[in-house]
Amino acid sequence: MSTVHIPLQAIKGRGLAQHQPHRFERDAREAFDDGWGALDDAVLARDEAPPPATEVSFEDAKSAITHNDSPDIGFRLGLNPYRGCEHGCVYCYARPSHSYLNLSPGIDFETKLIAKRNIAQVLQRELASPRHVPELLAIGTVTDAYQPIERELRLMRGVLQVLSDTRHPLAIVTKGSGVERDIDLLAPMAAQGLAAVYLTITSLDAKLTRLLEPRAAAPHRRLRTIRTLAEAGIPVGVSVAPQIPFINNDMEQVLEAAYEAGARRAFYTVLRLPHELSPMFRQWLELHYPDRAARVMARVQEMRGGRDYNADFAQRMKGRGVWADLIRQRFEKTCDRLGYAREREPLKTTLFRPAGLPGQQSLF
Repeated sequence: MSTVHIPLQAIKGRGLAQHQPHRFERDAREAFDDGWGALDDAVLARDEAPPPATEVSFEDAKSAITHNDSPDIGFRLGLNPYRGCEHGCVYCYARPSHSYLNLSPGIDFETKLIAKRNIAQVLQRELASPRHVPELLAIGTVTDAYQPIERELRLMRGVLQVLSDTRHPLAIVTKGSGVERDIDLLAPMAAQGLAAVYLTITSLDAKLTRLLEPRAAAPHRRLRTIRTLAEAGIPVGVSVAPQIPFINNDMEQVLEAAYEAGARRAFYTVLRLPHELSPMFRQWLELHYPDRAARVMARVQEMRGGRDYNADFAQRMKGRGVWADLIRQRFEKTCDRLGYAREREPLKTTLFRPAGLPGQQSLF
């Protein structure tokens, strides 16, 4: 598979400008000028090509709940209705997961999406198992459950209905204003101590977020979502992640705006560049911020022990060193000044009532 560089004018709302070969490919090809004009013809055809469209395929999931034992993650159970994400966030650490599907972590990740069409039914079956122990279920920690295709497919709606029926605790992380659609389910759950929502706001700079997160809701729209959820009685937090040196420098302003809108919890991470994401992010920097690309990567490497990325649990989320410590201090001091809660309020697990398998009727 070749590395294809898509011109800026053809991206039109996409995040990354390349068809990045993934780490499982045996061959990689590059265009070569043979002197007969073939390369010029290929470049012309590429520049005149329409922007890549979104393609959705479907799969029947064998399982709905994922499990992790990572010591740096505050939950054990997760759920994601979709593979790939149309938001197109250039920094998304989940992009390399598309490699396992033999798809590019670049443009394929945001244009070739896979929907787990039976996820609500599988979730209901798993919750009905006598082996299931209720605890916090985190949704949207890999790909966003409220990305644009959710408006039509409504997979997340089905998942929430199952969790509501079984009174199972959940927390959602999203950039999508579509979460407002499900307030009728989330608000009653929140009143029972079963639900919380976190909105990710990387920056208040709309011009920057259009480059970083081209198909996600605008910052002012996410703030409105925080306010709407809070007014409905749903505990809301804000994620100011990822922190990217010399790119999004308004952490304090984001925390202030989110608190004013009703957020009472907050967290952050620093930029993570695993596997194929590192060369793709470097290309994005050269494309949009060539004047500071070297400085950005120097600080990223300073936080990662001289490398673009270090997967060590002790540092992959927050990094190490002077720059990482500066980000931590900025975050903690701002949260203390504004009054953000230091600890996440635990959600209830004692109300859980497993439902019957799909198609079964209750005896009562």
